[in-house]
Amino acid sequence: MSVLNGKKILLGISGGIAAYKTASLVRLFIKAGAHVQVIMTPASKDFITPLTLSTLSKNPVFSSFYNEENENEKWNNHVELALWADLMVIAPATANTLSKMVNGTCDNLLLAAYLSAKCPVYFAPAMDLDMYKHSSTINNFASLNHFGNIIIPAENGELASGLSGEGRMAEPATIVSFIEADLESKLPLKGKKILITAGPTYEAIDPVRFIGNHSSGKMGFDIANSAANLGASVTLVSGPTHCKVSNPLINLIEVVSAEEMFNACHDVYDDVDVMIAAAAVADYRPKYVAEQKIKKAADSFVIELEKTKDILASLGSQKKNQFLIGFALETENEIENAKLKIQKKNLDLIVLNSLQDEGAGFGKETNKVTFIDKSFRIEAMELKSKQAVADDILKKVIAHFGIK
Repeated sequence: MSVLNGKKILLGISGGIAAYKTASLVRLFIKAGAHVQVIMTPASKDFITPLTLSTLSKNPVFSSFYNEENENEKWNNHVELALWADLMVIAPATANTLSKMVNGTCDNLLLAAYLSAKCPVYFAPAMDLDMYKHSSTINNFASLNHFGNIIIPAENGELASGLSGEGRMAEPATIVSFIEADLESKLPLKGKKILITAGPTYEAIDPVRFIGNHSSGKMGFDIANSAANLGASVTLVSGPTHCKVSNPLINLIEVVSAEEMFNACHDVYDDVDVMIAAAAVADYRPKYVAEQKIKKAADSFVIELEKTKDILASLGSQKKNQFLIGFALETENEIENAKLKIQKKNLDLIVLNSLQDEGAGFGKETNKVTFIDKSFRIEAMELKSKQAVADDILKKVIAHFGIK
């Protein structure tokens, strides 16, 4: 899955012949899973139609501050467009537009959006070779770089003038690859290996019955998804669940029992930087598992249970440099029990949630957690979606490694 998946891209198109390539560029952004909004300068409409780009982007295309045919309609808010974007791409960026970007000239909607943007801005220059090499253009490149903008270098090739040389806008596939590589290099968890457990475990009574719990696995899967989106290489060990993974950075290992989860975690634990134990592992299992289905005969039936292996305590005892995060689901004496768990299992951080909190617990889309670290610092969070809680947990991981 592309790092652009889910990203909101504001594509600014200025008036150069290379504007015809932006149809392919929009298609590639959409194929990568991005949401695309296009702003055109008035001059760019001589090279490609707004209808083409609107059809491909599935969004209206803007080129002026208001509808020139009906001035009473709502104006096109450049600030709103700029703040919507996760990143802005100006392609082609002509010599004229580059000069205006440097000097703060604001005579069209694209430039107004650029000056309002708080997101990363990429620009792909396109002009004839003499213009590209002119000292004023080189100075503009330096100024834009100083502003924090990122140049996608022009390529050598045949130019509209009939000459051949540097100044040709990078091909759409090259632009997409350049942006993907740049974003990936800046992901805060790039190079980190994270082990995550999720879901319930099922402990067999006989071939058709088991002891289990109501965990959906969503919390663990959301953590895995957030970690992968931040660049981490994720191993997700999950008990039975309907949750699915789609990010190729997530290696899913499916297990059923606590014993299988124990073994799967220990197989990879020595090689990871972070372990997040979000699974609801059974504390007990039937001591004897019937080989055949147990028939309903007696009025009462007794199952002898034995303790399962404590995965988190075992990993805590073997901890070297791993950042170890556990979960605690409590119904009483929550803080005290969570602190005991930190000490007993040698944890660095515990994520506490209580079944007493409305909106928290199994089978819900939300969670309300309290973070407690090994120094017993307590940070209570508000009710949030599980995805937002997952993001908060990964912020703790990033802070631990001192990543900015």
